[in-house]
Amino acid sequence: MPIEVSETLTFECETGNYHTFCPISCVAWLYQKIEDSFFLVVGTKTCGYFLQNALGVMIFAEPRYAMAELEEGDISAQLNDYQELKRLCTQIKKDRNPSVIIWIGTCTTEIIKMDLEGMAPELEAEIEIPIVVARANGLDYAFTQGEDTVLAAIVHRCPQHHFTGERKNEKQEFVPSLPLGTDKSMESNEQSPPVLFGSLPSAVASQPSLESKRQSVHVSGWLPAQRYTDLPTLGDGVYVCGVNPFPSRTATTLMRRRKCKLIGAPFPIGPDGTRAWIEKICLVLGIRTQGLKEREQLVWEGLGDYLDLVRGKSVFFTGDNLLEVSLARFLVRCGMIVYEIGIPYMDKRYQAAELRFLQDTCNEMGIPMPRIVEKPDNYNQIQRMRELQPDLAITGMAHANPLEARGINTKWSVEFTFAQIHGFTNARDILELVTRPLRRNNNLEFLGWNDLVRLGR
Repeated sequence: MPIEVSETLTFECETGNYHTFCPISCVAWLYQKIEDSFFLVVGTKTCGYFLQNALGVMIFAEPRYAMAELEEGDISAQLNDYQELKRLCTQIKKDRNPSVIIWIGTCTTEIIKMDLEGMAPELEAEIEIPIVVARANGLDYAFTQGEDTVLAAIVHRCPQHHFTGERKNEKQEFVPSLPLGTDKSMESNEQSPPVLFGSLPSAVASQPSLESKRQSVHVSGWLPAQRYTDLPTLGDGVYVCGVNPFPSRTATTLMRRRKCKLIGAPFPIGPDGTRAWIEKICLVLGIRTQGLKEREQLVWEGLGDYLDLVRGKSVFFTGDNLLEVSLARFLVRCGMIVYEIGIPYMDKRYQAAELRFLQDTCNEMGIPMPRIVEKPDNYNQIQRMRELQPDLAITGMAHANPLEARGINTKWSVEFTFAQIHGFTNARDILELVTRPLRRNNNLEFLGWNDLVRLGR
């Protein structure tokens, strides 16, 4: 099938469902990130089975999360929800004494209209532990957006920052993406240090902080912080910048509710994205960067063995975790052709810088623009894959085996969610994941296994 060459990105929207994990899976990484927290998922036995299987943590390991299982009496309003939740939270306080209890609402609490937000303040005053309510249900969101709902809820609990400088433009909340390298005066050096939002493992989170520090940008805090008691101060005059493509609701809450100024930057995924991310922060703060391009070039030189494997290969994203645009941009820079970027949800304003960077990267590399399909229909996608025959499909686990049976190499997109992919030093991990199916096939061809498989068919 001939590839249609376009100078700009094309956007389409289909009528597919969210073919992703349930958003309550965000508990898997958030309970480890916020070390003094306890997550209470209010849902049915199905939610409990999902958490048990997806997280792979046995109950006797005493993780810092639990299920409040809804029964028939709860659904038919025959039981007192407040008293039941009070009993559970009192037990949690006695056994674990967390700094915060985070209630995770599910599909069932939405359907039966359980008033978690109404009960939380009263119970919080009674047991004297903060209770944050996040509706991370699968009716509305892709699975990584579960983190987005939790962070947006925590934003309201961050301490207030009292701005002491001169307000030059009170209405400006969003700092748009300017061309990298645009000159800017040095008058903003006295701005308060930025707050970064998005959950990263502690070992990974330290890298963006250190890279920023090398450019004289001191990060004032992270959302979420490693401890709930260390949440950053937010308010008018505070710059914030995201490290992940999915917390768009958090970004909106930071701007509208806390009057912060969002730095619209590409995301620090891959050496090119990391450089652009740091450059944009420095540009807004009026700081001249030093040695960033050389640092990026050094990383690319270390990826040579992987680049030889992927250069000229094609990839198709079916859409799963909202990391698709950033990963596609990085793979285009590596020399791959991206046929399609399926994505469950696209906030074009929050990802504006990343989309522009993807377009510029395609033009610079002389590679056709990918088509971006929001909420893709899987049946239509399979027909397109059958025609395009990509070398690799990055897809959800449910579709991996059927695609492999049709002769298409696959990689689980969920692996990129849990892998360390941010910053300069983790670019190799991204390519390790991407090339694994390609290297496996090369090995099988060397052994003559593929010929046997074809004969078997």
